[in-house]
Amino acid sequence: MSAATTTASGPGGVSSRLGWALADSWTMTRRELAHWARQPVAVLVNLVFPVMLLLMFTYLVGGGRGVDGDPTEFLVPGMLALTMAFGLESTMLAVTQDLGKGVIDRFRSMPMVPGAVLVGRSAADMLQSTAALAVMTGVGYAVGWRWHHGAAAALAAFGLLLLLRFAMLWVGILLAMVAGRPEMVAAVQILIWPVGFLSNVFATPESMPGWLGTVVEWNPMSATATAVRELFGNPGGATGSWAAEHAQLLSVLCPVAIIAVFFPLAVAKFSRLGR
Repeated sequence: MSAATTTASGPGGVSSRLGWALADSWTMTRRELAHWARQPVAVLVNLVFPVMLLLMFTYLVGGGRGVDGDPTEFLVPGMLALTMAFGLESTMLAVTQDLGKGVIDRFRSMPMVPGAVLVGRSAADMLQSTAALAVMTGVGYAVGWRWHHGAAAALAAFGLLLLLRFAMLWVGILLAMVAGRPEMVAAVQILIWPVGFLSNVFATPESMPGWLGTVVEWNPMSATATAVRELFGNPGGATGSWAAEHAQLLSVLCPVAIIAVFFPLAVAKFSRLGR
């Protein structure tokens, strides 16, 4: 029996499987957080980039086409959803760099719970995503956006946004392991952009050609954007279609379905690395 197996399945107390899994995952999370202190510029870029997009679409390009109401209040919730889908480059780069340097192989040879590396990476990403949400919310307030349905509804909206991020995160981790090399990340990242722009983030489906509007309404990001608009009390909520009327349901079911597919695929891919 290997050291990793002995450690993970020891009897009771701290040596229980759950205890070791939490301890190992927290160690890997701290490792990722330590990188923030050594790479502050990369962290700053990840926080500033979505702010630049929001300001650009608010004041330069324009957003909220087809909206009956304040375009800013339509645009900001959509940009919050878009931020949760984008910005996966840092996670994907970190995974591919660890693969290229042999760090993952060294971790796999240690008495560590399998998958703790991925859990630590995802936990660090979620912390950074929460910080990005906080920054975007502050900038949204500065440009005139407000929520109108109270703190409980706002917290539920932020919860849906983070759920979308968690789902997209496992897509990114799997794609990073498939890509294998940092130089391939940019090519893989391009595949994510159409998902973001083929949504109701910037314009209502009603302002689009009929077939395109239908596709947009069933985009998981559109479901989250519509749901958070409803919870925030902003324009652009339910518009009569089944997808729009059940946006809050879809904003939970779609990310959960993505996690159910990509999480086990990512774990299985990780377990096969180096074989």
